[in-house]
Amino acid sequence: MTTSRRRDNRTLRTVLLRLATSLLVLWGAVTVSFCALHLTPGKVEDALIGTDTVTPQVRAQIISEYGLDQPLFAQYLAHLGRVLSGDLGHSYQLHESVASAVGSQLGASVQLGLTAMALALVASTVLGLLTARRARWLRGLSSGIELVGVSVPTFWVGILLLTFFSFQLGWFPAAGGDGFAGLVLPAVAVATPLTALLTQVMREGLELALDEPFVLTARARGMSDFGVRLRHALRHALLPVATIAGWMLGMLIGAMVVIEQVFSRQGIGRLVLSAVQDKDLPVVMGVVLLTALLYVVINTVLDLLYRVIDPRLRGAQ
Repeated sequence: MTTSRRRDNRTLRTVLLRLATSLLVLWGAVTVSFCALHLTPGKVEDALIGTDTVTPQVRAQIISEYGLDQPLFAQYLAHLGRVLSGDLGHSYQLHESVASAVGSQLGASVQLGLTAMALALVASTVLGLLTARRARWLRGLSSGIELVGVSVPTFWVGILLLTFFSFQLGWFPAAGGDGFAGLVLPAVAVATPLTALLTQVMREGLELALDEPFVLTARARGMSDFGVRLRHALRHALLPVATIAGWMLGMLIGAMVVIEQVFSRQGIGRLVLSAVQDKDLPVVMGVVLLTALLYVVINTVLDLLYRVIDPRLRGAQ
């Protein structure tokens, strides 16, 4: 078998394994949401309705639509079928489908999350390149600032940004705000702890890469220090950074709950908080499934990104 054929077979096995793993994760999320619904104290229809008041006719309709008068396994199969068809249920608090409620808030949260992650990646790369293998005082100063960035609560960072840039200077809107101006402060607040942690990982990766023999060879050929860092060491340092960044991106929903409240922004975070307060279980379950799908997409993208960053992985088992 030729090398090219073996590489194609390995790639196909990798794709099939990733697909099977992704389906297993999504199936697990659907199953957990079904179990959570049926383990909630009281009747299932009451859990679906939440704190809202409905007529007996609507209650009977809910029982019929969800098959609550059927055996448990039949209800489970019906639940799987609804999810596969894109039907995440109906919010009786919001008086609309869960898919519609989540979809209307998803764009704002995705915009904020991607902007914050982009800021964090750019800032951590610059800081890592500037501080790796530099003077001890510079590295110590950077490490101290990073420790503060990781330790300070996100909501406090948001309040400080609002106090200085909105209330005192008036550069950005204090609440809500559309377009670029309304996005800057929330993105910086979310990016602050991300930048601090990613910079630590980036600097450690760069320092390990700068000890490799290929760096000495590049320097012997007359390449500048900045060229060695940017063209050779950076690629090796990006693998752990990509892993941590992917994990952080999946965890951003938790940060969204706080930041969207502080800055009075619409988004998934405020939707989840409102759903929990109103006991709107269908919305909470819908966001859980969305989070599982997000993790699957992120991990798939990371698998592809690893092979772009390090070509040696393309032929790995």
